[in-house]
Amino acid sequence: MELSVIISTYNSPEWLEKVLIGYSIQSYKDFELIIADDGSDTSTKVLIESFSNKFKQIKHVWHNDVGFRKCEILNKAIAASAADYLVFSDGDCIPRKDFLQIHFDRRKKNHFLSGGYFKLPMSISKTISSNDIETQNCFDLQWLKRQGLKNSFKNNKLSNSLFKTNLLNAITTTQPTWNGHNSSGWRKDILAVNGFDERMKYGGEDREMGERMMNNGIHGIQIRYSAICIHLDHSRGYVNEKDLTYNASIRKETKMSKATWTKFGIEKN
Repeated sequence: MELSVIISTYNSPEWLEKVLIGYSIQSYKDFELIIADDGSDTSTKVLIESFSNKFKQIKHVWHNDVGFRKCEILNKAIAASAADYLVFSDGDCIPRKDFLQIHFDRRKKNHFLSGGYFKLPMSISKTISSNDIETQNCFDLQWLKRQGLKNSFKNNKLSNSLFKTNLLNAITTTQPTWNGHNSSGWRKDILAVNGFDERMKYGGEDREMGERMMNNGIHGIQIRYSAICIHLDHSRGYVNEKDLTYNASIRKETKMSKATWTKFGIEKN
């Protein structure tokens, strides 16, 4: 298979089901799906098993729940991946039908792809049904407005115009960074920096790996207006200032030392 798609999740089967439906109808088919599960209960396992006949290959990589260990489970998923090119997203981000095709078509040697997401309020997140995903209503701006979506410049993220999306990618002031909800890169480039730093808690933990990749000569390409996924709303009870400060200190050291390797990644020796 050409792509390994790694999706992180934790005890959110309602959202994960919608995400899995999104991947089951992708226009690009030659991929394996790996669920990087940070300790969910058995309801997530049952859900994943119910989708086993929808994909060429679906893997459930799981470890015990002893707190936020997203970077550790992502590293285990990377180790379990079979393809040369890896796409990363989250279990609360429904991909548009062309999501994987965009990542596949725009991959480039010595580069990674940096995408974004379109964030929905809780009311619309809950409204979206399996039929809305299969018909792609949930990516239609007029349909979303009928559900209560407000006008915003950010609504341009849902454009289907190739000219418009390429223009917006080119003129955006947002720099391409490794965003865990929508990024992709070559497996060898990720292994070359030893994957994610497992010391990291919530807050910039994905970007730190991207910063080591950039220090190692891998450049980002902006696709935030092209590879589209919609982000379902949820609470963030795990966010705290102590962890944010700790993560910021690791990222600062990575930038100052121009680090290309972490001792706390996939390889531990």
